[in-house]
Amino acid sequence: MWEFLIPLLAATVQSGTPILYATLGEMMTEKGGVLNLGVEGTMAVSALAAFIVSSLTGSPWLGFLAGGCAGMAFGALHGFVCIICLGNQVVSGLALTILGLGLTNYLGVPYVGLSSPGFSPFDFPLLSQIPVLGDIFFKHDMLVYISFIVPVLFWFFFKRTSLGLHITATGEMPVAASAVGLKPRALRYVAVIAGGFLIGLGGAYLSLAYTHLWTNGLSGGRGWIAVALVIFAFWRPGRAVIGAYLFGGVMAFQLRLQAMGTHLPSSLLLMLPYLLTIFVLILSAARGRRIDAPAALGTNIEPEG
Repeated sequence: MWEFLIPLLAATVQSGTPILYATLGEMMTEKGGVLNLGVEGTMAVSALAAFIVSSLTGSPWLGFLAGGCAGMAFGALHGFVCIICLGNQVVSGLALTILGLGLTNYLGVPYVGLSSPGFSPFDFPLLSQIPVLGDIFFKHDMLVYISFIVPVLFWFFFKRTSLGLHITATGEMPVAASAVGLKPRALRYVAVIAGGFLIGLGGAYLSLAYTHLWTNGLSGGRGWIAVALVIFAFWRPGRAVIGAYLFGGVMAFQLRLQAMGTHLPSSLLLMLPYLLTIFVLILSAARGRRIDAPAALGTNIEPEG
């Protein structure tokens, strides 16, 4: 029993890590009032950028940073369309996904099947010796350990810093924020770019730690899951952690079922994470008006004057 359950839970943490980064990135963006449906494309581009830079430099840390920067670039592009040009946020996000997937399918061809320097698991000092919990949480790579801290920093940023509170105000009532001297459009740009960076880190994790290789379609729908998880989490980082590990557990479970040679069709097993996504959206919609979405989410801000 434990021989099966502990490795499964450890794989859950690993599988949920890229989803967690992407979910927090999308949550950051939406906190500022901008909806970004380009998470899937952003993760794909970031995974490829991280893989290429890591391969060229031999440094996984530079690759990880490159993935975040690629996410920032896509976030900046989305911000330019929606904040500066007042374009439709849904259309812009979908266009980013199509652009990102198309670019990676084209530019990634020479790298398919190749491996690159990445992050390897190691036992975290002392904590890895804790019975059960040590095997589940503290025998991973460095990026997993960083992901334990990021939700706490996210909460602190939005609850205890002036910039975080200003971004929240912009996402809720941009007119009131402007009336007290804030610059809602600039604050939205900060949220979109910072969110893009976190999404990019999720994509980088896929190629540098989760697989250590590049293949087309590496994002595997995780970007869409992240968008759904923001709703499931009601824009709260603590619930985002639970949701990311829940989806990570489903992914890890279906992979192990396939490895065990189950008689269930593999296509049915591959559907499990996305069926859960639909269930989460239905469950969230059942709350109706009680959903705590930022009040100005998806609404563009007209320039003053």
